[in-house]
Amino acid sequence: MNITLQRTLVVGVLAGAIALALVLVAGVGSASADSSVVGPGESIQKAINAADPGDTIVVRGLHREDVAIRKDGIKLRGDDAVIEPPARADSPCSRTFGPEAICILGGLNLETGEITGPRVSDVSVSGFTIRGFQEGGKGEFKTFSIDVLAARDATVAGNRAIGNVAGGIGVTAGSINTTVVNNDVIGNPKSSASGVAVEFSSYTTVVKNVVRNIPEGENAIDVNEATNTTIAGNDLIGNWLGAFIVDSPGTKILFNDMSRTGIVGTYVAGPKSANAKVVGNNISGGPWGIVVEDAHGGSLVGNNVHDNCAGMFFEDFASQPVGGFEVKGNTVKNNTRSCRAAQFGINFSGIGIALLGATDMEVTGNTLSGNVPSGPTRISGGVVVSTDPYYRGTTFGGTTKPRNNSVTGNHFGRNRPDIFYDGSGSGNRFAGNFCDTSVPSRLCN
Repeated sequence: MNITLQRTLVVGVLAGAIALALVLVAGVGSASADSSVVGPGESIQKAINAADPGDTIVVRGLHREDVAIRKDGIKLRGDDAVIEPPARADSPCSRTFGPEAICILGGLNLETGEITGPRVSDVSVSGFTIRGFQEGGKGEFKTFSIDVLAARDATVAGNRAIGNVAGGIGVTAGSINTTVVNNDVIGNPKSSASGVAVEFSSYTTVVKNVVRNIPEGENAIDVNEATNTTIAGNDLIGNWLGAFIVDSPGTKILFNDMSRTGIVGTYVAGPKSANAKVVGNNISGGPWGIVVEDAHGGSLVGNNVHDNCAGMFFEDFASQPVGGFEVKGNTVKNNTRSCRAAQFGINFSGIGIALLGATDMEVTGNTLSGNVPSGPTRISGGVVVSTDPYYRGTTFGGTTKPRNNSVTGNHFGRNRPDIFYDGSGSGNRFAGNFCDTSVPSRLCN
């Protein structure tokens, strides 16, 4: 064969092969990552039903709809998009729980909570404003504006849930590795679920959200029987309760701002809540800054707890011991507000850190100042070590004596007194504290 002709044929064959490969690659790419646009009034659910795993659906304008995402890899993105309740909410989640705007739903029996199939994977919902959902749930169920159930690697980002009776964002039913980031949840006086709720799930991250105005009886962030939840960098303002943690091992509460709470900034309870870490939070303007009950083991480090009626309570109740926490490097100051029994069941004021029947606590290297009562209170001081004076003689407890607590190397100033110890219990140690006043007087020596 002529060499020139041979070269021409080879080049032609190669060019054809390359062109075919490019067509195939382009075809595969478009099949796995298409995008579609849903305009105002068009059906989001129809677009989801028609999408392939990995597709992006961009939603624009106002929609009166409730939708369910049950396919892997769907990216549902709002572009100035608003969802309001439809005349008849009919998604699987809405039929079970009450009207929900967006539901990410894996293989789950909604009636029993049993996982029946694979978790839906790698779904994201972002950029939506959800408003006007006015039904708060059916029976014992809570409803959420965005609900993540039996999912893996889901992301809920940059959404706004405003003034709904339904809660903000729910992560539950065995969901794994969910990220809830940069959302705004604004409650109203009738809201009947938490701003963000994490239940029966693992490795959930709740970060950089704003939660406001969640009313009495509900919580800004609620973690219940969940494992390894991280709550970081959130603004929790004007809520009944900030971070509520029950029976949830490995929870981390890091660098959040919690202000103007109705009852407690951070609440940790339950024997399963082992190794809780409460680090670097700013907690102010409520009755209690931090309350720990019925829990053992963990750390509270570098928090700024101020301008409450009480900074921190570690409180033992009947058959519900509390202890084994490291309380280190916190600033607890100016907790001078007066809380009255008419509203809170007890009178208390001017308390920094209270160990009430607690055991095996390490309180060291903290700065405690200006914790002076401004109203009636049975105890006060920078650090209080005592039996529980509020529930003494009741069925709740109040008889457990503090034991083996160490209060060392703390800096005190202008408390009344700096250290108070009622003399009960045994093994309680006070050493190396920089303080001026104590009851009894020898504790500052």
